[in-house]
Amino acid sequence: MFKTEQSFMKKINWGIIGCGDVTELKSGPAFNKVSNSSLVAVMRRNAAKAEDYAKRHAVPRWYSNAEQLINDPEINAVYIATPPSSHEEYAIAAMHAGKHVYVEKPMATSYAGALKIAAAAKSANSKIVVAHYRRQQPFFLKIKQLLADKVIGEPLLAAIRFAKAALTETELADPKMAWRVDPAIAGGGLFHDLAPHQLDLMIYFFGAVQKVNGIATSQGSNYDADDLVAGNILFSNKVAFSGTWCFNAAAEAAADICEITGTKGKLSFPVFDTSVLTLLTNGETVTEQFDALPHVQQPMIAATVNYFLNEGPNPCRADEGAEVMRLMDAFAEK
Repeated sequence: MFKTEQSFMKKINWGIIGCGDVTELKSGPAFNKVSNSSLVAVMRRNAAKAEDYAKRHAVPRWYSNAEQLINDPEINAVYIATPPSSHEEYAIAAMHAGKHVYVEKPMATSYAGALKIAAAAKSANSKIVVAHYRRQQPFFLKIKQLLADKVIGEPLLAAIRFAKAALTETELADPKMAWRVDPAIAGGGLFHDLAPHQLDLMIYFFGAVQKVNGIATSQGSNYDADDLVAGNILFSNKVAFSGTWCFNAAAEAAADICEITGTKGKLSFPVFDTSVLTLLTNGETVTEQFDALPHVQQPMIAATVNYFLNEGPNPCRADEGAEVMRLMDAFAEK
């Protein structure tokens, strides 16, 4: 169905707004490694850092002004990799300029902001993909297939437990970390930085949400953002989810575990250390090891390029990205 559509695009020429740390290895190099894709320009407000990035990654052009990159006639797609507080502004500007958009998670700082981005995509007739890139990684595709094949029977319960030690004074003094716990920039704290990956996977696995509630507070009082969040979801297919996120735990209590319990077994796996998947069924435990990806976003970028070229479906729609924001706002009682 996708190949019958006509498009003037034969290749996606990318511009990156916000060529910071996340683009060094996780995403940036992949734009030149994916078929029919090329990185032609980058932008960062610090001109020296933008120029340095362009030189190191052999990018033809660099800018210190986002508007200039957006209006570059050679660019037909923009990757927005800035902190969340500017996602809405840059995404809407790029789409109004006729560019397709790949926007980092979280999609915005709030559900309301995400809805504005989604509405702009429709009014501008531009395509947008939210960078919930775990959807395309072999590790999580395997989990989705196991669920579809009913290997653990009908899924009943899903639970996430995530805990990290409190940030140190040195970490809080580092601008690269400090913005992540500034609600004005990140929308919240480390929950807003990390939980979008986890909650999007739950939507990816289980579909539409029927009910949601949660609580949030600051137990450590080290910064303005919440450092303890807990939430519950009832999906329309009756799968019940519960999650807890603690960012003030003892180092020995660190945890990154998701468990999905079904009528015939259980799946256990981490979300951030995606290496070992454990399946318990028929009284036997089986583990499967996965190799680390050199560029974790490359499979998602490949799927995004195919979508932009009318060669495949949208790997993560704007309404799905917005739904993640709705859940986060509900958990944090916004």
